[in-house]
Amino acid sequence: VQTMQVQAGEVFISLLANEDPIFAVDSIPFLATSYDDAEQLWDASRDAIESRLADDGIQLLYAVPWPAQGLYTSREVNGVDDLEGLKFRAYNATTSRLAELTGMVPTQVEVPDIPQAFATGIVEAMITSPSTGANSKAWDFVDRFYDIQAWLPKNMVIVNRRAFDALDEETRQAVLDAAAEAEKRGWEMSRKEAAAKKAVLEDNGMQVLDPSQALMDGLTDVGRTMTDEWLEKTGEDGQAIIEAYRQ
Repeated sequence: VQTMQVQAGEVFISLLANEDPIFAVDSIPFLATSYDDAEQLWDASRDAIESRLADDGIQLLYAVPWPAQGLYTSREVNGVDDLEGLKFRAYNATTSRLAELTGMVPTQVEVPDIPQAFATGIVEAMITSPSTGANSKAWDFVDRFYDIQAWLPKNMVIVNRRAFDALDEETRQAVLDAAAEAEKRGWEMSRKEAAAKKAVLEDNGMQVLDPSQALMDGLTDVGRTMTDEWLEKTGEDGQAIIEAYRQ
């Protein structure tokens, strides 16, 4: 009964970056480019994120990643130079900065407007998950998906700290135990979702391609720049996260 009184909410971690740049660690491009890397980054950053949420009266329960962000386009892309001039769908400051550093031209487009934006030529490329690509029927407007695994954004499930603390100790522990199981199950489900939705893209005629080494080398350089920019904003706290992640 007590547990039912705690209302949980869900939010993208990086959406809170305007509140504190530490939250942007979740969406630094080409810092963590696999599920294993993303899990390691989460382990390194979780304490800092939990602490900042607690300061705002929020209890973190768990976080689960979306499938990794890939590049959708009809242009052959063998290196970063091939991105030059592409009209690129941006949806936040990170994707706009990524476009700037790679020579693409960003335009803000929300998910429901993606098909229309491509159909009218407003955009020619985007970076998003296989799930969003499949749900928006990307094969209707592009024919290539480069599996660059730019980053794996996470949703976190949170509750009001005061309501959580009002639960008795046994119930609080039961909630935390259930959250730990949900997190483990969620990461496994995300891996399966990534494979399933890439298969959907391929089944509908898209080329699902591994990026060239030259492309990844160039994108990794962009990622280093964006990591350095994030560290300038986060100082010692950010440096501690990166050092823990790279150990």
